[in-house]
Amino acid sequence: THIIPTTNLSYLASAHSSSMPPCGEKPKEPLKSSASSPGSSVSSTCKPITMSSGNPSKYVAIDCEMVGTGPKSLSELARCSIVSYEGDVIYDKFIKPSARVTDYRTRWSGIRRRDLVNAMPFTKARMEILSLIKGKVVVGHAIHNDFKVIGYCHPPELTRDTSRIPLLNQMAGIEGNKCTSLKTLTKAIFNRDIQTGNKGHSSVEDARATMELYKVVEHEWETQLAANSTAMLG
Repeated sequence: THIIPTTNLSYLASAHSSSMPPCGEKPKEPLKSSASSPGSSVSSTCKPITMSSGNPSKYVAIDCEMVGTGPKSLSELARCSIVSYEGDVIYDKFIKPSARVTDYRTRWSGIRRRDLVNAMPFTKARMEILSLIKGKVVVGHAIHNDFKVIGYCHPPELTRDTSRIPLLNQMAGIEGNKCTSLKTLTKAIFNRDIQTGNKGHSSVEDARATMELYKVVEHEWETQLAANSTAMLG
């Protein structure tokens, strides 16, 4: 792992919204990968500098897994996990799609038929999810995909998307502003191998890894957001 210093942090001020398509617009489907294993720690070469110690309950990370439904295999929510700033699980439930499942996408989603037999109906799960994230700073990786499948638009100023942050790419030794997978960033920055085997993703692991990535750039990100907000008010 190598960290490239940067002094130009202006991109951080808009990163929470610039990567998200307008509500109702179909987002691109950037590569998403599984995340860190429970209990794993940040590499000693890259420790996060946090700013949330005063109010950590304000921050949550979310990840959703989807299955294909109907003849066109349209994506619908089948599992949602939300973790706290510390990585503790706040919410983790299988969710029964409204339409008939035609592709469980198990290789990627980790969802199997048995998981949805007694799963919570989507409408009820959606209400529970929204009650947990409203008013929070929500962290996600390619988070517009998660909000889209929930059918929700979170306020941009309370959204943090780790998939298009140049500073994370720099830390991982990846050039440009490309959307980099969670798996790639986790390996490069924390030196952890994730998404091994063929059991599919775990949305809990994804959410935990996303929060860890956020913490790595939190200081620079939030400092620049605060500075820009002050400048606008001034």
